[in-house]
Amino acid sequence: MEEVVTDTVAPEDLKKFEKKFNAELVKGSVSKEAQFEYAWCLIRSKYTNDIVKGIQLLEELVHKSSKDDQRDYLFYLAVANYRLKEYERALKYVRTLLRNEPGNKQGLELEKLIKNALKKDGLVGMAIVGGIGLGVAGLAGLIGLAVSKGAKS
Repeated sequence: MEEVVTDTVAPEDLKKFEKKFNAELVKGSVSKEAQFEYAWCLIRSKYTNDIVKGIQLLEELVHKSSKDDQRDYLFYLAVANYRLKEYERALKYVRTLLRNEPGNKQGLELEKLIKNALKKDGLVGMAIVGGIGLGVAGLAGLIGLAVSKGAKS
């Protein structure tokens, strides 16, 4: 599953599917296939703006599609949000997928990966907050010491 969330698109593939998407857009109607392929390329980009654009295209597809067609869109929405470190949103999408397909192996693996990232992120966040707390407490102690020495002089 790690390779799925870290895979990056080749620039020539992105250009190819962007060209196809834009050609259909100019004609007035973009097929689900062209929109999905372009979104799939965008979410594998190394650029945040591309990933965000891919998410928007996939969300459009989710809203326009039947439950049966949503599997891939929800999965890749979870992947895209994972890549942006939006773990809560990623979890929301993968859980929606798993509600529709409780036995989906890829979905279950992705859910596990997201939960691990959330835990890791939470622990790092707590360590940062704890470190800031210790720093503030140490500074307060130094100020208190300086004030008490100043009062004794």
